[in-house]
Amino acid sequence: MQKQNGFTLIELVVVIIILGILAVTAAPKFINLQGDARASTLQGMKAALQGANSLYYSKAAIGGKEKATEKTVEGAVLNYGYIQADVDNISDALDITATDWTIVEVTESDPGKAPGVISFQQKDAPADCKFTYTEAEDATTPPDYGTMPTADKC
Repeated sequence: MQKQNGFTLIELVVVIIILGILAVTAAPKFINLQGDARASTLQGMKAALQGANSLYYSKAAIGGKEKATEKTVEGAVLNYGYIQADVDNISDALDITATDWTIVEVTESDPGKAPGVISFQQKDAPADCKFTYTEAEDATTPPDYGTMPTADKC
């Protein structure tokens, strides 16, 4: 009787097929590509808002309007040279539409929130996958962009 020294070709093929099935079913659980994409999109929106604020503040400073409240520069309403937290105002300034984003103003009626706060959330994203923008409170304080969510929250 001969001793078997290795695996047969059929055994190797069966093991490779089983590993392939496991990889296809288990890999999406460990690789959160959709969450990473949503977090990156929010980061891009934040960068666009920061860039727009830099440009508007520069234009307001050139015109001497950086210390005024509710002044219009290039079609945008600014507070202390920065974009005012208003859905229509931000949509126009950033050229974004409501089909891709949920932009919500946080009003005084919301407990624990100050006026002049607006939140950005991508459509169909989880509730924790958003960031907030707080408009400038005075001429010495720039706007606050809030904390960015991590990919596991998106």
